[in-house]
Amino acid sequence: MLPRVVRVAPLSKYRLEVAFDDGVAGTIDLVGQLSGTVFEPLRDEALFRQVSIDEYGAVCGPNGADIAPDAMHAELAAKPAKACQRTEKNTSGTSATP
Repeated sequence: MLPRVVRVAPLSKYRLEVAFDDGVAGTIDLVGQLSGTVFEPLRDEALFRQVSIDEYGAVCGPNGADIAPDAMHAELAAKPAKACQRTEKNTSGTSATP
């Protein structure tokens, strides 16, 4: 079963904050992908801010353009989580990062 978008929030600079029903979430940058007959109208910031989720769990624009949820999910799932870098003190009293 394909993951469904359960939350979408348009951000500045043609980015979307999305969350999926399986817990995958993050920000998608669409600035380089808004070209062609269907997607070019979304370059209008006012139109872009009207994106919503359709009945199939896909993000869609008010002009009918839909953004494939499987591609967004794959992009977000492939991003590594931010690693916590810890600092430990060594015996000389100076900090060392493993």
